[in-house]
Amino acid sequence: MQKQTEYVDAIKTKYPEQLVIAIAKDKDGRPNPITLGWTMIVSGKPPMMAIAVASKHYSIETIRHSKCFTIVYPSSDMADAALFFGSRSGRNVDKFAEFDAQHGQVHCNTAPAKEIDSVLLADAVANFECTLESQTEAGDHIIFVGRIVCSHVNTESKKRLYTIAPGHKLGPAS
Repeated sequence: MQKQTEYVDAIKTKYPEQLVIAIAKDKDGRPNPITLGWTMIVSGKPPMMAIAVASKHYSIETIRHSKCFTIVYPSSDMADAALFFGSRSGRNVDKFAEFDAQHGQVHCNTAPAKEIDSVLLADAVANFECTLESQTEAGDHIIFVGRIVCSHVNTESKKRLYTIAPGHKLGPAS
């Protein structure tokens, strides 16, 4: 049985929700990571994935400038980095450098991408290098579709990070 309710109440049933970190370089060549909850696979042949980025975010400029981006499946031990990247703007700051400076011994290890001008997150479950295929406005977000040109998986067994409850509560899915 179903009962009618308001959208704001019904949407709370979405958890756990996958999240990704998208990374694109800005005009100065600085990689800018952003944590996103809205992502999906949109094609198997050719392989493509999509991300939705709020229209006001600096990442819109970086993706449009670089015409490529990395989609990262963060591991459950990357929760601090995911929260940090999703709560700061990269417009005037290097998020990687600021995260490392604020977290002392905990670093967000990067590696160069192989096929695009971006970076990978070395401790992630997986990284997907994407070239920008298309973009479309969807209300208050821009949906970017990327063609996957190179994929990477971690050689260690790691659990994926999810949003498991409202209020940015992160952890592995049970």
